[in-house]
This record gives sequence, structure tokens and C-alpha cells, in this order.
Amino acid sequence: MDTDALAPLDEDFSTALVVVAHPDDMEFGGAAAIARWTGQGRRIAYVMVTSGEAGIDGTSPEEARPVREAEQVDSARLVGVEEVEFLGFPDGVVEYGLPLRAAIAHAIRRHRPEVVITLNFREEFPGGVLNQADHVAVGRAVVDAVRDAANRWVFADQLDDGLERWDGVREVWVAASPRAEHAVDVTDTFDDGVASLRAHAAYIAGLGWEDFDAGEFLGRITRDNGEAFGTEHATTFEVLRM
Repeated sequence: MDTDALAPLDEDFSTALVVVAHPDDMEFGGAAAIARWTGQGRRIAYVMVTSGEAGIDGTSPEEARPVREAEQVDSARLVGVEEVEFLGFPDGVVEYGLPLRAAIAHAIRRHRPEVVITLNFREEFPGGVLNQADHVAVGRAVVDAVRDAANRWVFADQLDDGLERWDGVREVWVAASPRAEHAVDVTDTFDDGVASLRAHAAYIAGLGWEDFDAGEFLGRITRDNGEAFGTEHATTFEVLRM
């Protein structure tokens, strides 16, 4: 990512749909931007492909599922998002394919967003940390499902339920991407983003990260981005024009 060339994100939209693999995916960097947009009156909904039930080593998936879903709902409300859906795919073993594309296309047709937001699906995160398989599968499927939702002859059985095709998605925004060239100022909503991450208390505790501080963790990222963007805090996105 060439942070010297960060351009302002085009925020001329009224509806957006976030589609990510797990609860906490947006909170590890992108939730402050969501708070900015909901605070401006934009309608944003969340779709979680899994419930993150395999994310706590010491807790069985059956026990972890309701905990992680509840934490995500609370976290979303802290940044102004009231609609949170869980598609029920199995955590940790999400496969790219037609069932995943169909489920995401169905969500896009129902919500009819202008922008779809997802998490980095490239091989690595900024800084070289290797990505995780669910993120890669879901992000790739999101991009394809945007096209699928626009084509009435793809997953046409969905249209029998009264849905219409939706070709109104103009861009996909990819958070935490090493190819990000756009940014948005989140100085005023940084604290909201921190609070939304802290809401995943059981998950964070289960990671076993001693002395983890959500504000310090997010601040390192957003301040570096902000320095390049000319603000105190900024969140970056890769923009895919559809």
C-alpha cells in the first residue's frame, strides 16, 4: 500500500451492506468508519457468514455461538448498526463456491445497497501477516456475488420469492487491504470503534493476549493511516469499481 497516495473515499452513498466472515472482523479496524457513516444518517446492515463459533479455544462451538452472536449485535449497535444477520456457515471451514455466492447474492438482493463492504481477502494483511482462509473465501465470494445479484439468470430461483435482481452496487470497499489507496477520516468516531471492539470481550479473552488494549491496537493503525492522509485517525479501503 502506498500510503503517500491515499485519496479520499467517495462517500456519496445512502445505503451499504457489510459482509464479512466472522463477528469481530469489522471491529479490528473498520468499525470507526461505520460509526462515521451511521452518524451521518446512512443506513448500514451487517451480514456475518459464520457466527465465529470456532474462535474460542476453551469453549465449544455450541456454547460459543450464542455468545459471539450476542457480542456482535451489541458491538454493531455501538456504531449505529441495528440490522445484524448470521448466515450460519461453519466457522473455520468456509469454502468458496456456489452455496456461499448464492447466500451473499440473496442478502444483496434483499438489502439493495449502493456499496458493499468486506474484509481483506488478499494473501496478506498490511505488514505481511498471512490472511486466514475464511476471509479469503468470503471476500472473493462477495465480489462475485455482487455480479450474481445483478444478473436475473444467476440464482434465478431467488426471484421466485419476490426478490428482484439488484444491479445498484457501484463499488466494493475492502477494509484492511494491502492494496488500499483510499481513506476516510475517523478522528471523531475513533472512540466508537474502540468501544465496538471491546464489546467482543469473551472472544478477546479467549485469544489469551496478555495486556491487550483495544485503543492502543487500533490507534497504531489509524494514526499511521491518518499521518499519511492528513488527519489524526484514518481508516483505509481498497476500492473495487463494479
